[in-house]
Amino acid sequence: MSASPLSASAYEILGVAPSASDDELRRAYRARLRETHPDTGGDDAAFIRVRRAWELIGTIEARAAYDRGAGQESAWRVTPTEAPKTDTRPRARSHGHPGGWRRERYVELVREWAGAGVELPDPYAADVVRSAPDDLRHLLAGALAEEATARTIAHLGIGFTVWHGVAAGDRILDHIVLSPSGLYGIASADFGGEVRFRRGELIGEAVRGETPVAVLLAGMRAAAKAARVRFGGAIVVLPDDALAQPVTPLGAVRGVPVVVVRRSVLGHLLRQGVPGARPIGGNELFDVRTRLQATVRFV
Repeated sequence: MSASPLSASAYEILGVAPSASDDELRRAYRARLRETHPDTGGDDAAFIRVRRAWELIGTIEARAAYDRGAGQESAWRVTPTEAPKTDTRPRARSHGHPGGWRRERYVELVREWAGAGVELPDPYAADVVRSAPDDLRHLLAGALAEEATARTIAHLGIGFTVWHGVAAGDRILDHIVLSPSGLYGIASADFGGEVRFRRGELIGEAVRGETPVAVLLAGMRAAAKAARVRFGGAIVVLPDDALAQPVTPLGAVRGVPVVVVRRSVLGHLLRQGVPGARPIGGNELFDVRTRLQATVRFV
């Protein structure tokens, strides 16, 4: 089970309330096993999720740990993207605060949702996140996605420069990455489910009618105009389990190739370059970096 704030809880997978008794929990588990077992026509993936949910809350000790948020709550907190002090390898040049504006908005709204006068010492507590409205959990999931992308890029080395949380006209551009393989605009997302594609855009129940590719390209156009630079490619980064294949090209929009990638292959793609993207080197790379550094503003 994913640690995403959008993932169904173990209780939801088994179809019981968090207040269910141990006997109710056990009966629900057995019923869900029968419903999802592949030998009786069930779905193999659903069967695996049911088994995993039982591992998480099937015993008194495991259930208590799960209810405290062990293994999930820590992943929802702010985590540094800097290298450990023992890591002396050169890092990518990094500017801005990945996921920062989403985290600030999440904390503000989750306190409003809790209500005036309600003590909410920890907005990342497991019970708070799991019970928060869908829009709030989407904000936190987006922040986590940006932070995960930032960690990947940081490890790519000093040849890479990245700007996080860029104000681009009336849009927000999650990341701008300058590398020898090209200049890229990147959107980091987590919709909490599998996505599909139609006419160069992401679709699916989890996407909820959003147009992430169009939003990304609009932000890139605004940033390109302000800095007088030219992007070589657009990348949408999603959790691995959201995509059926590692890299999905969506074609070119106004000459800019667009790809959707699993998070685990982002580093490789940035090193190798998006197919069709124009590489940047020498004096041009220095010029592009200077232009961006002078014009980029952060949210």
